[in-house]
Amino acid sequence: MTSLSWSNVGKHASDTTDLIELMELPVEERMPDQVWCLYSGDNSPMTRLAHIADRVLNRPLMILPDKLSLIASVLDGRIGIDAKGFDDIEADYLRSAPEASRFVGQVELNDPNNPAAGKKPYRTTPEGVAIIPVMGSLVNRGGWIGAYSGMTSYEGLKHQLSAAAGDPAVSSIILDMDSPGGEAVGAFEAGDAVRQAAQLKEVVAIVNGMAASAAYAIASAATKIVVTSSGIAGSIGVVMLHADYSNKLHQAGIVPTMIFAGARKVDGNPYEKLTAEVKGELSAEINRFYDLFVSSVAKGRRGMTEDAIRATEARTYIGADAVAIGLADEVGTFESALADLSRRAPPARSIAKTRGSFMQTERTFTSQQFGEAIVNARQSERDRIRAILSLPEARSKEAAALSIATTSGATVEDAKLRLKSAETSPANLSASWDQALKRAGFSLPKNS
Repeated sequence: MTSLSWSNVGKHASDTTDLIELMELPVEERMPDQVWCLYSGDNSPMTRLAHIADRVLNRPLMILPDKLSLIASVLDGRIGIDAKGFDDIEADYLRSAPEASRFVGQVELNDPNNPAAGKKPYRTTPEGVAIIPVMGSLVNRGGWIGAYSGMTSYEGLKHQLSAAAGDPAVSSIILDMDSPGGEAVGAFEAGDAVRQAAQLKEVVAIVNGMAASAAYAIASAATKIVVTSSGIAGSIGVVMLHADYSNKLHQAGIVPTMIFAGARKVDGNPYEKLTAEVKGELSAEINRFYDLFVSSVAKGRRGMTEDAIRATEARTYIGADAVAIGLADEVGTFESALADLSRRAPPARSIAKTRGSFMQTERTFTSQQFGEAIVNARQSERDRIRAILSLPEARSKEAAALSIATTSGATVEDAKLRLKSAETSPANLSASWDQALKRAGFSLPKNS
């Protein structure tokens, strides 16, 4: 990996400090023989900004235009970028970013009997609601953003979702969202991870401030979307920023020379103007990402056709307007959504927490009580499965209903919500439940 820095022709700066001091000089105060070069980087402000430039320039982005403008203003002109500009923006974000979820629930151990196993990558409430924040700008890979609060990586989000979906102590998942979007690459895979989790447990995306562009792509895959009265949702579109520094370099007396193999290797570089051909190819790439975006949203928002989604023309909608157009299901708050999930959660988990320690609750049964419990449990399970398979929402979605009823332990109310966004069953799957069960290798217990 390399990062961008300055050095003098014939005399390299002695160390990173010299390079940073040189970066702080206005362009007009730099010596004419100073050139832009590459050197092995560290974690200096300059190196971090190089990472940001790499994530922003010439990449398809699913982000609000004003956020993109803000990033562009930080990078403006710099082939000397003022690192302080980014630090100020980061500090402002940390001061102002709302995150209701940091006051709710707590991070638990993966194994109460083995602290060395580490902690769960999300907060959970006593009722078993997992809370996963999706905050700030979104990037595909998260390895290098550890120093930046206010960012979320798709890589980390997918890990959190997978862990919560497989956690028997978790009954449902909240995505606490306040993000203007981010990279297009990886966004749809993150949406797929939400969709997969929603097949097992109810996932509620709360537009708790903003879920725009890539963030909305993620939210659209949830079981339900709740938007606050002032929450902003939408911006279903894709943008790419190309920075042409050729004129500024010319004024500074700098002439970059690129040595490369492969005729298209340097297409879209920042040292020359875009040709019509290259611009056309980049536009085609943007359109391909846009098609993926529209298709992904349509898959999650069953009430909206692809034409209706395109008709939004990447607009954003506030609160009730987002519900009216179909981008959200209801207006609410983080607190109201959490209360609803907590109310509908299964009975208390088998492991009870007491002031940081854990105790296993035990109870003794007689043989007769044990036998009666088995009979009652079997009857309850038969009733639950039959109730789910008989739901009006299950019509034409037999495969999904069958999977929800027999593999997830979902309540009837949970099943209703999941079936709203479930896939329609293939035409060759019989509407007869007996045949559907037989095809899938299941059979309903018979009354004795």
